[in-house]
This record gives sequence, structure tokens and C-alpha cells, in this order.
Amino acid sequence: MERLRDPLRWGEDPRNAQTAYFLVHTDMEARMATANCAPPSALAADPTQLKAIIRAVDSCLTMCDTRARCVGISTVPNRDPGSVTGMIGVHGEVSGFVTVNMAEQAAKSVVGGLLQDHFERLDSQIIDGIGEITNIIAGGIKSGLAGSPWAFGNVTVPSVIVGHNYQIAYAKGLQYLSVLFEHDNSETFLLDDRLIQVAVSLIRL
Repeated sequence: MERLRDPLRWGEDPRNAQTAYFLVHTDMEARMATANCAPPSALAADPTQLKAIIRAVDSCLTMCDTRARCVGISTVPNRDPGSVTGMIGVHGEVSGFVTVNMAEQAAKSVVGGLLQDHFERLDSQIIDGIGEITNIIAGGIKSGLAGSPWAFGNVTVPSVIVGHNYQIAYAKGLQYLSVLFEHDNSETFLLDDRLIQVAVSLIRL
């Protein structure tokens, strides 16, 4: 497993000062890697939303008998790292959606924990399980935002997208926050196989 070396400080990535990433050089290539979550003020992230996302993910993964640690946040839309994405619409005082994206390896492990089963490949049970996990996390975020200016009271039925070849169009004025987690899975070697990203995209009505 490669070790991260010579990290830059928060916000020094000239390509996007609002994205909470470190630029790290490896022996093979320069690649983006994340470090522990920066203070919300450093990235203009809403602290209530950030807290709600982290607590919702922690609660959901506890139900799945697993863990993940927060390794980065972003206040601008970015590419989802994984190939499985759960999406659920929300509406109330605000309108928008919640997405839960993860690598296939992470999806099999997390759903396996939820269903107390072991999965060798991506199948219909995994897809249904990701929908349920998206629903659980969205419910946790809903509870965490209750009483705040970002409160919403209703959620839609979740949808699941498999693959990377899709784009999401974001409306002007919409507030975006994504939180990146590294799944605690000793069976995976590559960092990309352990990544889970949860994002909220909300606009006040």
C-alpha cells in the first residue's frame, strides 16, 4: 500500500481552492488523495449539513456492521469516484437530492453487512441494498437538518445508477456539499475500492 507524502496545505490546489483535497505525488503518477476533514469554515461548508451527513453515514454503517472515516469534503460538484450511485429526491422548505456513491467493492461489503450475507459480484440484491442504504442515509440527514434552514420533510423513492457514464445538471443557486469517506475494508488493496461519497444538493424555495 502506498504512503502519502509531502501533502500541501488545504486550499493550495490551484485548480480548485474550494475542494478539500491534497495533491500527492506517488512514484507512478500525481494523483488526488484526501486527508482528514478540514474545518467547515475553511471551505465555506455549512456546518449543520456537514454534521448531518457524517452522523447519518456513521449511523447507517453501524447498522451494516462496518465503519468508514471521513477523509475529505467539497463544496463544488465533482466526479463520483465509484460505479454505484443511489439517488433520492427531497423536498420541503428546500428542494434537491441526496446521492450516495461507492465503489463496487464497498457496495458489496456494505450491503453484505446490512443483509448479513456475502456477495461475490454486483447483482440485483446489491442494487436493492444500495437503494435501501441511500434511503437510510437520507433519513438520517433529514433528522440532522430538522429545525435548520435546510430542513425537508419528504423524500422520494430511491433510484440506483450503475456505471460512470452519466452527468448531473445542477441548478443555479443550489448549495452543494459532498463528504468523502474511506471504508474500513481490509479485503481491498486499492484506495479507490474503499471510497464512499455522500452529497447533498439543496436549494431554498
